[in-house]
This record gives sequence, C-alpha cells and structure tokens, in this order.
Amino acid sequence: MDEMILVRHLTKRFGPVTAVDDVSFAVARGEVLGFLGPNGAGKSTTMKMITGFLAPTGGTAVICGADIVDQPIAAKRHIGYLPEGAPAYPDMTPAGFLDFIARIRGFGGAEAARRIGVAVERTQLAGVLNQPIETLSKGFKRRVGLAQALLHDPDVLILDEPTDGLDPNQKHEVRLLITMLAAEKAIIISTHLLDEVDAICTRAIIIAGGRVLADGTPAGLAARSRHHNAVRLALARDGVDAAAALLRLPGVAAVEPIEDVEGRALMIFPRGGSSIIAEITDLVRTAGWPVAALRVERGRLDDVFRTITLGAQA
Repeated sequence: MDEMILVRHLTKRFGPVTAVDDVSFAVARGEVLGFLGPNGAGKSTTMKMITGFLAPTGGTAVICGADIVDQPIAAKRHIGYLPEGAPAYPDMTPAGFLDFIARIRGFGGAEAARRIGVAVERTQLAGVLNQPIETLSKGFKRRVGLAQALLHDPDVLILDEPTDGLDPNQKHEVRLLITMLAAEKAIIISTHLLDEVDAICTRAIIIAGGRVLADGTPAGLAARSRHHNAVRLALARDGVDAAAALLRLPGVAAVEPIEDVEGRALMIFPRGGSSIIAEITDLVRTAGWPVAALRVERGRLDDVFRTITLGAQA
C-alpha cells in the first residue's frame, strides 16, 4: 500500500487536558478519509499536528516519507491545508492572495499565473478575484482557502470542513472536485456532515475524547447500525396484528411502530444485523397481508456515530 500519511501515536496535552490521546492511522494514495467526531473531539487539533501548525506533545506524522517534527519543510511541501475558518488577509483580493501564496511556494511568472488560473477555475472564483476578501461571503472565503491549498498540486490534502458555508450547488461542485483529485492524492476531510462521508469518503474514522474509536469504510461502519438490514413494512389495511406474527420469526429481534409516508408502518429489526427480508416476504405471502410498502433499510451512519461517541462520554 502506498501510504502517504502515517500518523504515529500523536498526543497533545494542554496543561492537564489531553486533547489528542495516542492517535495512530495511515492514509494511502487514492483514499479519502473522513475524520468524524463531536465538537471538542480532537479533530482539528490532530489535523494541526499533522500539518505542522501545532507541535505534538508526543508522537509524529510522516508525510510522503518526511517527518513533520524532524523535517517540517520537506513534509509541508507535500501538504495542501485548508484550516478551520479558512484564514486569509482580509484586505487582500483573492487574486493578490493567491499570487502571494504562489510566490511563497516558489513559483513566479508564467508558472505562477498558470497555477493560479487552474486553482481559480477549480474553485470557481473568477467572479470575485478583485474584491477584498473581507467583503466576500463565508462560502467564497472558504473557496479562496481551498484554492490556496490546491495551488501547488500537493500529494496530500488536509481539509478542515471544506464545504462549510457553501450552498448546495457549491457543495456538490467541491465534492466533485475532491473525487476527481482523489486518485492521485491522499486526502483527509474533517466534517460534521455524514452525507458528505457517504458521498465522497472511501474510509471514515470516528474520534471522541481525543481517541480513535472506529475506523472502516462508510458502508462497514453503517452496517454496525441497528437499522442495517431492518425492514420497513406498511400494510394497506388496519386491524392486522402483524407485530405478534413477525416477532415469532427466528431472525426478528424487535418490531416497532413508526410513522411513514405511507401512514402507519412497522420497523422490523433483525438479530445480529442478518438479512430477514426472505423470512418476512414468506410470512406476508402466507398470511395474505395487503402490503402498501416493503423495503430493506440501509445501516445509518448517524446511529453508529451517536452510539460510539455518546458511549465514549458515558
């Protein structure tokens, strides 16, 4: 595996408070890692240590073979970083700011102009290039921050809430851009949006209390949900005691009434996440129940997130 980010036992203490507690993981080329956790979980602190903006109390991160603690300049050459809040010089225009960033990165003349042009096109900033950054909306400020992170075409992208403040169309465009870039890069995205993880991430880590509590594909994590392979059943006629019959099926753990778009319905939960649709459809046919709707549920990442993070706080 072509590991481009290797996080080794990162720890950060602020006085008596341990914000990040012995965090380790690796991200390979082609992976988009969603970094999830409640507020105060340690996400931004971890990202700041990976990028060298904050010195760790212990541990380190290796970026494309360069240790961020021992070889910070070499490591940072490989990193494009969008920090929380997308800070920039407010009295600069996006054009001036990106030119400044290009020169800091060692580009000048035609090469700087080319790279700025590519970054502006990718982030759709052409219409505001000559406005002071302080006059821009939150969404445009975010896109300026994303443009500077992309300008030097880095191997590694560390993006803290990249779609924060964007409207739905802008979020869609940024997600498409991240997906397009992913094949040749290793990308970490901190986000509160679980649908964003489903949309663009190949893997997700859940962190709470400064510790990594879960690490897997979004589908694999969602499969840990109580709703994984649950069946939603709505009957077209009242007065059928379906719940009692369903509970007698070997694979059924629980049956709960719910409100559905079709009206009143039942949510039927499986034992151990196993598939129960065949058992239920056999029972429906045998009993002759009039069915208005019958569908299998996907696992819910929000269920898993709440269970894991609230459990860590207990």
